[in-house]
Amino acid sequence: METRRRRPRWSELRPLVRIQPPRLGSSARRLAGAATIGDLRDLAQRRTPRSVFDYVDGAAEQEISLRRAREAFASVEFRPRVLRDVSLVEAGRTIVGSPSSLPLVLAPTGFTRMMHHAGERAVARAAARAGIPYALSTMGTVSVEDVAAAAPRSQLWFQLYLWKDRAASLDLIQRAAASGYSTLVLTVDTAVAGRRLRDVRNGLTIPPALSVRTLADMSLHPAWWFNLLTTEPLEFASLRDSGGTVADLVDRMFDPSASIADLAWIREQWPGRVVVKGIQDPDDAVAVADLGIDGIVVSNHGGRQLDRSVTPLEVLPEVVAAVAGRTEVLLDTGITDGADIVAAVANGASGCLVGRAYLYGLMAGGEAGVDRALAILRDQVTRTMRLLGVSSLDELTPEHAVIRTARHQPAAHPPPQTP
Repeated sequence: METRRRRPRWSELRPLVRIQPPRLGSSARRLAGAATIGDLRDLAQRRTPRSVFDYVDGAAEQEISLRRAREAFASVEFRPRVLRDVSLVEAGRTIVGSPSSLPLVLAPTGFTRMMHHAGERAVARAAARAGIPYALSTMGTVSVEDVAAAAPRSQLWFQLYLWKDRAASLDLIQRAAASGYSTLVLTVDTAVAGRRLRDVRNGLTIPPALSVRTLADMSLHPAWWFNLLTTEPLEFASLRDSGGTVADLVDRMFDPSASIADLAWIREQWPGRVVVKGIQDPDDAVAVADLGIDGIVVSNHGGRQLDRSVTPLEVLPEVVAAVAGRTEVLLDTGITDGADIVAAVANGASGCLVGRAYLYGLMAGGEAGVDRALAILRDQVTRTMRLLGVSSLDELTPEHAVIRTARHQPAAHPPPQTP
């Protein structure tokens, strides 16, 4: 029978018409269209100079460590359970004494005002709105006092690199304690600077030097340069020594002789909780736990120090087993999705630290971009939990997120020898 055609009625067309009201501001439109951290990364790459983007995006040497970290998360096999009531999901928990609406802490990152002129103040405000702790870096571009004033209701941590000048280190942590920071994060994997080849090839200095290359870059990113040149100078808030490359600064100031005895000294000086970041071996984790440290971060510094170092997610179960509950275990490196956070928690982490994820948002759209990054991660965490059939983080077990890598597979038996 031949199909008969007719003129559609408006009453039939009306439900199909979806005209969205226009959003004010191009930045808001761009951010609203970002569905993943990868989308924010694409926006960030278009909006910032190459040397700035590469500083955030890159890692050490051949970037093998970073690639392996992401591949480890990609290898995770989720094993969901069904017919569980997941109408209400609780994704919050207390991390090293700080309440958080997600199993997440915003990691310390240096030179943050280089990514966007609002810098650490914007990150702290976004973290406070989201109910997530934020760790300010020693290499920050806003002082501990100013960040605390910008986000008075935030859960603030302070990250310390141990300097050769112990008196300066002590003064800095005393200022952080006086400003209300609850937790000190001591980073221990920077005896010397990792060789980050993107920075070497881009000639990145702090502050950025006005070379022929950067002058040409102004024409491609005029808004970024305008904001840099018309706001407060880009400089370290807590360091007197500046200028040159990042590696130059690290090698001048950081103490390669630091030992477990220095960690004990830090424990005595700081009145709050202490977290040690950069643990990559179970024996080191045990040594730190023996000092009564409140938490450790299994981390290879985002792949930015020793290339081809261990993959944090792969070594996480070994570290968790070694410390046997005597200290909290957190994890960073390679996290690009809320599902990665769920996988880490399922394998024993109290929570995760992310750096690149929120910096992509900051570069893409300032404070609103950080809000967007956190909203994306929140949606991914809660959706993953629901699809796994769990309503709280405490229900997660390694059986929910199996790490399918050679490190955790049974050793293959060699074939029998032919006599």
